[in-house]
Amino acid sequence: MGKFLAMLILVCAVGAGAGMYYLQVYGYYEEVELKPGQDVVLVPQDGDKGVAIDYADFQAIDASSSPIRYRACFSSPLSREELAQTYTVSQHHQPRIAPGWFECFDAEAIGAALEAGTATAFLSVKNIEYGVDRVVAVTDQGQGYVWHELNNCGKKAYDGTVVGESCPELPVANQ
Repeated sequence: MGKFLAMLILVCAVGAGAGMYYLQVYGYYEEVELKPGQDVVLVPQDGDKGVAIDYADFQAIDASSSPIRYRACFSSPLSREELAQTYTVSQHHQPRIAPGWFECFDAEAIGAALEAGTATAFLSVKNIEYGVDRVVAVTDQGQGYVWHELNNCGKKAYDGTVVGESCPELPVANQ
């Protein structure tokens, strides 16, 4: 009887682990419905609302379980130097890891390109959800990558620190 219970516990643990893995890597992600002309926007240096840029080959995934699960890839005929003259450069240089099956988004390679100066990160949308900014990175080869990043207000709100006056008011559901 003891061996049976031990085996049952082991099978349940393996099943639970496999279920958790599946839910984290595959379960909640969905392909994003394309919105031509609206999928890739950047904030101008003299503005606060995103402006669409030229892009092609757009593909994206997102999950409703978290505001920071969005990832996208695209190509653009615009050089990062051209973009840097017009649009707001972002200080976010560490893209979030994407699921391995979303092959176009290699966060480590994108981060290395940003650190090496062969890619530039831009602000795309400020507070796309409370405390979360959308960031776009463009490489010298014209490849673009998009992810969501916690901004200072988001970091404070999620770690329990007092948000302060410089942040917008918290949504009612989070108070």
